[in-house]
Amino acid sequence: MKNSAPHKVLFVVFPQIKLLDLAGPLQVFADAVDDNGIAVYRTEVVSIDGQYVKTDTPVSIATEAMKSWANEQIDTLIVVGGNGARAAALNPHVVDGVLRLAEKADRIASVCTGAFVLAACGLLDGRRAVTHWQSCDALSREHPCVLVETDPIYVKAENVWTSAGVTAGIDMALAMVAEDIGRTASLSLARELVSYVVRPGGQSQFSSTLDRQILDETGRFESLHEWIANNIDKDLRVDVLAERANMSPRNFARLYTQQTGRTPAKAVEGIRMEAARRSLEESDLSVSEVARQCGFGDDERMRRSFIRLLHVSPSDYRQRFATGHMTASGDLLGTQ
Repeated sequence: MKNSAPHKVLFVVFPQIKLLDLAGPLQVFADAVDDNGIAVYRTEVVSIDGQYVKTDTPVSIATEAMKSWANEQIDTLIVVGGNGARAAALNPHVVDGVLRLAEKADRIASVCTGAFVLAACGLLDGRRAVTHWQSCDALSREHPCVLVETDPIYVKAENVWTSAGVTAGIDMALAMVAEDIGRTASLSLARELVSYVVRPGGQSQFSSTLDRQILDETGRFESLHEWIANNIDKDLRVDVLAERANMSPRNFARLYTQQTGRTPAKAVEGIRMEAARRSLEESDLSVSEVARQCGFGDDERMRRSFIRLLHVSPSDYRQRFATGHMTASGDLLGTQ
């Protein structure tokens, strides 16, 4: 950090914010201390009128008025998201207030749909940005000058950061702490918060496991998916899976595709990819060993899957996302 004075972090809220969009990142900054146990950040919450602001829960938030910060230098300005974000983005008083604060901020950010407010201010024009996956299309449609990414947990574009939905705001805040006072302090803070600090921004905001559960609404193949995940290094051709499901290969392939919207082969590849990504992030195994243990057979076959599905090689993926190589860059696939 530039000096020993507390780094000022200002959160902008409005009616019907999502409480966790505020509470998660706020807790990260509030708990951050230096080697002497002294608070690194000074956190404040502001709104247009400085009154209590209703959230999407029974909890209301005490705030200061934006105008009280008119002459203050701000280190980090964060606009929170929630159901009220779209209305806030259309409110000229909110937009003007955020713009005035942004002029005095060294770092600007949004959590979840707070990106709509930054976009309305023109602060995302020409920049890569992300929001909750359900709102990415709307953000792109309503603000065509914004380069919307649909997949990352968070994106850093110069001094402007945006995060995906809800808990991704915690990941973004931890990355900011790492940038400010070092990765060791961020890791320590994450352990204290029982958080997963090593989720770099380029990692997907989608859960492959949850995705399978959603596609398989009846849960018919849930036990099969679990068995595949526990046997990814085995022969997982259709006839093997069909036998496991007590079905004929032809009937199994037809019903599985009909039920989940993907072929058994694509499902197996997805589960193997998920395991390979986790291994590359968390282990010191060679790429060839990861490929073998995850059932790809050889590293070239795994490389082709990574290039096709993630647009990056396994080696590059490890370099950018491995626990020991955490970066605060936050751009898609770790690039800036």
